[in-house]
Amino acid sequence: MTNTAGKKNIRAVGVIPARYGSTRLPGKSLISICGTPLVVRVVERARLCKALERVIVATDDARIVEVVRAAGAEAVMTRADHPSGTDRVAEAVAGIDAEIVVNVQGDEPLIDPDLIGKLVAALARDASWDMATAATPIHDAAMVAAPAVVKVVWDQRGRALYFSRSVIPCIRDAGKVDPAGLYWRHLGIYAYRRAFLQKLVAAPVCATERAESLEQLRALHLGARMLVVQTQDRGIGVDTPEDVTYVEGLIREQERSGKR
Repeated sequence: MTNTAGKKNIRAVGVIPARYGSTRLPGKSLISICGTPLVVRVVERARLCKALERVIVATDDARIVEVVRAAGAEAVMTRADHPSGTDRVAEAVAGIDAEIVVNVQGDEPLIDPDLIGKLVAALARDASWDMATAATPIHDAAMVAAPAVVKVVWDQRGRALYFSRSVIPCIRDAGKVDPAGLYWRHLGIYAYRRAFLQKLVAAPVCATERAESLEQLRALHLGARMLVVQTQDRGIGVDTPEDVTYVEGLIREQERSGKR
């Protein structure tokens, strides 16, 4: 049964973890994307989501704080030794009164504000969910096989069953099953119920998380009721100089067409 009692005025905050020392693209949070720093682009998109009362950048570097605040946005300094963005998010909201916390990836300058709103709405209308995340269809066989592409499967309610870098589900008898619509790529955006976020960051790494290097598996290990929201958003991240060029092309195309 859906529990909507007391959820009409639910408070939600978006947090964008932004670490300066990116392995593949150091300092990428401040890289210019069509003249605007990457992290500021993400903030601008997140602010378009009316479900969020606040949007906060959580970082370990004063340069990022300075740039974000100069753009008129909110930024907080967090510890430099966090093992994950989730831990950084948890620290950033430690003193904030919000029931739902959305972890918005800091390297996706085209994040869909409507998708953020859908995750918040899912938790707001049904108190049985601990978390919500998103997945998009995979139409390319190479992406299905790529370990860098995280796949997800869920049950009839949309509850996440497992995430893997391997091909899931596995088609045992090739040629007998149509793979169309079978494979979904996990997008790294999460909405947490605050109490579960605190439980998650307090728990030790589990065996499956260590094996796959996927922290969402710790949530499943803890018994998380995690909703997977289906979306056509491709979750385009910036990890390489080539990604910068590609994303800038998409932004210019959107500007020419009048889309945001």
